[in-house]
Amino acid sequence: MIVYCAGAIKGDTAYQNNYKEIIRFIESMSHTALAELNGKFKFSLPLNDDQIYSRDIKWIEGSHLMIAEISGPSLGVGFEIAYAIFQREIPVLALVSADVKKISAMITGCNSKLLTIKRYKNIDDMHNIISDYFKNLEQESDGKGIHIPVHKQSH
Repeated sequence: MIVYCAGAIKGDTAYQNNYKEIIRFIESMSHTALAELNGKFKFSLPLNDDQIYSRDIKWIEGSHLMIAEISGPSLGVGFEIAYAIFQREIPVLALVSADVKKISAMITGCNSKLLTIKRYKNIDDMHNIISDYFKNLEQESDGKGIHIPVHKQSH
């Protein structure tokens, strides 16, 4: 499965190691993690803003779902989540560290059935949440593709 992984690159990068761990874990599950910080996608020249935007939109367009690390505020991640849900109409799992007190109301107030928000206590907990999410998607699929998941949001 192709998974777009979103996380703060220029915004609040305090949780960037957790974002990198999401990428690593998705790859370890034999899925493809499309992400700027995935070492598989190194570019010989730095990309300008237009190129980054075009690449990321193409990656979202080609993905089956998105997993986003939202512990650190990021305008880019918020844009990507909105694009995935409202333009591409793919499921989004938004992960937030349990020690983060405030999440954007634009995320927590979103009532789309495509958005699932989960808090994780540590890396092992994050792995379990991701694994369970994939199991739920597989159970909801008829083998012809991913259908809209009906997950309860937990804040």
